[in-house]
Amino acid sequence: MILVTGATGNVGGVLLDELHASGVGPLRALTRDVTQARFPEGVEAMKGDLADPTSWKPAFEGVRSLFLVPHLGPDAEILQAARHAGVEHVVLLSSITVQTHPHLGPAQGNREVERLLKESGMAWTVLRPTQFASNTLMWATAVREGEAIHAPYGDVALPTIHPADIAAVARVALTEPDHQGRTYALTGPERVTPRQQVAAIASALGRALDFSEISREQAHARMVAVFGAEAADAVLDVTGGDVNDELSTVRDTVSRVTGASARPFRQWASENVAAFR
Repeated sequence: MILVTGATGNVGGVLLDELHASGVGPLRALTRDVTQARFPEGVEAMKGDLADPTSWKPAFEGVRSLFLVPHLGPDAEILQAARHAGVEHVVLLSSITVQTHPHLGPAQGNREVERLLKESGMAWTVLRPTQFASNTLMWATAVREGEAIHAPYGDVALPTIHPADIAAVARVALTEPDHQGRTYALTGPERVTPRQQVAAIASALGRALDFSEISREQAHARMVAVFGAEAADAVLDVTGGDVNDELSTVRDTVSRVTGASARPFRQWASENVAAFR
């Protein structure tokens, strides 16, 4: 039994599709609302919220491999419960900032979960992706309403990753034994700037979009209400204020692990263009 948490998310949903298509199983998906979730036929949908231990402990029964999205509940307790239930291998979704920006609070939080997993007694694989292509969905409302896209650091290029490539690596890690005890830094195949991301979305839509670069201070003011001040600072450091060679490096990990080339941002934009219409 393989259990996928975050099963309706950008990575978890694709991971379930990939696992189902590869013929492995049985598969179980943890979701807060089983009535609204849409999973492949044969996937067992189990209601549960990682923030509520009474709801997710039954989901571990019979599970041998787990895909874990952290920070959705008490991670130490979740890992302990998984170990006691007999889970043998955990694939953890972490972040590349653990190695590129270890001084930042969110990176320290991810490193702590990595430590807990490695000391849990279970086999482990850690995935450290860079910036998600799907982060640009934050622009969808503005695009639909015909407004300009406002973002800082318009010409800072990062190797943004397609969430489906994270899912592809997770699927291999969950189903093939050679990936236990490995930590994988994951990026897309090329660096792309916010300005280029807007251009790719515009091309997919078939119409022009306006891009307006704003200052860090303006962006911070917009983000504080959503993320809080510390997280807003961390996001802005990672996306442009403190970009280093380690963060901007394009890596071939996706192709080495999966045997398929990593998908460029323009492919993500084309596949998700409906969200911007």
